[in-house]
Amino acid sequence: MDQIAQMWNARGKGLITHMALKIEEVSTEAVQVRMPFNPDFCVDSDQTLLHGGILTALLDSVFGLANFVAIEGVSTMATLDLRVDYLRPARSRADVIVRAHCYRKTRHIAFNSGSIWFDNHVDDEIARGTASFALTRGKTSLFEAMTRGKP
Repeated sequence: MDQIAQMWNARGKGLITHMALKIEEVSTEAVQVRMPFNPDFCVDSDQTLLHGGILTALLDSVFGLANFVAIEGVSTMATLDLRVDYLRPARSRADVIVRAHCYRKTRHIAFNSGSIWFDNHVDDEIARGTASFALTRGKTSLFEAMTRGKP
């Protein structure tokens, strides 16, 4: 898991690095990631209401991680479609947890689903999302290269 986290964090740029994401679970079945509370991502003066765009970017990023882990030979991917259903206001100062998985894959397309909740509130989803990704396959996937120590 340390190698996966290093690889994923090394590829991060911009907003994703500011999210300070921490991988909690990784398998070909699903991934789970934690985003520590950050008041910069809030849209209210009390700094408790997370911006919906943060939740969308978080889902998109974790879907990408789920794809790299679940699909052999993926070298790059691009989001084709991303849908997020916001189920309740994202109001809390707790860490945010995201769980995602790739539920179907073809040679060129991957399909994902995932959900978001606040730490210790797994039964109270904040949002749920689905996505599809265009895949590019290479001789060696980025994930395989990184886990073997070859950039």
